[in-house]
Amino acid sequence: MRICLVLEGCYPYVYGGVSTWMHSYIEEMPEHEFVLWVIGAKGEDRGKFVYQLPGNVTEVHEVFLDEALKLHGEKAEYHFNKREAETLRQLVMLNHPDWDQLFQIFQKKAVHPLAFLQSQVCLDTFTDICVKEYPYVAYADAFHTMRSMLLPLLYLISGPAPRADAYHAISTGYGGLLACLGASLYHKPVLLTEHGIYTREREEEIIRAAWAVPAFKQRWIRFFYMLSEEIYRRAFRVTCLHTIARRAQIEMGCDPQKCLIIANGIHYERFCRIPLKQDDGFVDIGAAVRMAPIKDIKTMIYAFFELSARVPNVRLHIMGGVDDEEYAEECYALVRQLGMQNLFFTGRVDVAQYMEKLDFTILTSVSEGQPLSVLESLAARRPCVTTEVGCCRELLNGAPGDTFGAAGYCVPPMYREGLTDAMERMCSSRARRLEMGEIGRKRVEAYYRNEQMLTNYRALYDDTQAYEERRQTWRALDLN
Repeated sequence: MRICLVLEGCYPYVYGGVSTWMHSYIEEMPEHEFVLWVIGAKGEDRGKFVYQLPGNVTEVHEVFLDEALKLHGEKAEYHFNKREAETLRQLVMLNHPDWDQLFQIFQKKAVHPLAFLQSQVCLDTFTDICVKEYPYVAYADAFHTMRSMLLPLLYLISGPAPRADAYHAISTGYGGLLACLGASLYHKPVLLTEHGIYTREREEEIIRAAWAVPAFKQRWIRFFYMLSEEIYRRAFRVTCLHTIARRAQIEMGCDPQKCLIIANGIHYERFCRIPLKQDDGFVDIGAAVRMAPIKDIKTMIYAFFELSARVPNVRLHIMGGVDDEEYAEECYALVRQLGMQNLFFTGRVDVAQYMEKLDFTILTSVSEGQPLSVLESLAARRPCVTTEVGCCRELLNGAPGDTFGAAGYCVPPMYREGLTDAMERMCSSRARRLEMGEIGRKRVEAYYRNEQMLTNYRALYDDTQAYEERRQTWRALDLN
């Protein structure tokens, strides 16, 4: 099959997380041809891939959100018919627009995004919204919000779409919408795989965001829910990583019959034979994380500072590259300010090799899906202390039917005292660490092996291909 993978903000521009998973996934499916349709933030990143793309990646189509801002000038007026005008009104209102009709307008009829944003249809609809919903908000603020919301979307759906046998989005949002665009234009099936629940993550981000005008935060949230609703509706199958995520997808409107759980898998053999660290009088803690705010490394640093005051001879090794330079510098400055000599920033390392130096690992993220770093740590018989995000509790304590036991401790995100207490408990007993580590190894061996994951995705592609062949047969019969 020729599969178009639609990605946003990750592979092949950044290391770690979904990018690592995606690279390995493509490499290990040589029987399929992959086309990458990737959405980046800034056009200056064009072609700046941090991975050597596998040989079965035959095309890369890049599109950047900041290029939408380069659109300018008055465009020739387009006279929308009644159906088109109503569809566009529904879009501005964020109210279940007919996306196939929108794709026709901006693709087949090649209407320029600014031709719509400058149209009477758009301005009339927007004015009605302002009068009814935002009577006490400055019109300029409302207009800026609407333009910021709609312009990137219209820019994306106006661009060329690569051909493929199936469109597989690795999130909802803009990536999910492009998958729907390709599927609509070429009459092909759509698949969706969510590592985290993108829409819920955007919701949390918007609630905290300084850039979003408070009066319009709910509108921004509704915008991303509108995007997810379309791919949930259109997708042949929707996969996620764990039971909590599946429940969230169903709550957001996805048909339960479509929803499958395909857990992440790791190369178990690479980690299960790593020797345990010899008792040298120190307790060494590792954190395999990218330097980014979502990983909440500052809480990790403060908690470890408190731990160091309670427990002698502890060391923390933060292993990972830098995603956010400003945030990384703030973390380095904090360590210097606290005078910590027992905390080390290693940069990117071979985690499997470095694991030999560690007694246990920690993860302090405020959002996760099914973190590979936790699976790798457990496979290596290193128990974990994590925040209760994504399926971390499930990885540590087991999903329904899993009776292995506890492989670590789980605490609420951003809870410094709880994190310190959990690390102290883990430091206090080598015997407990060894017992929990063995439980973790057994759990990964049973449920989270790479081979299992690939088998499930191959079956998904086989089912999709069979479905498409049946659909083409029915279509041919209808035409006759």
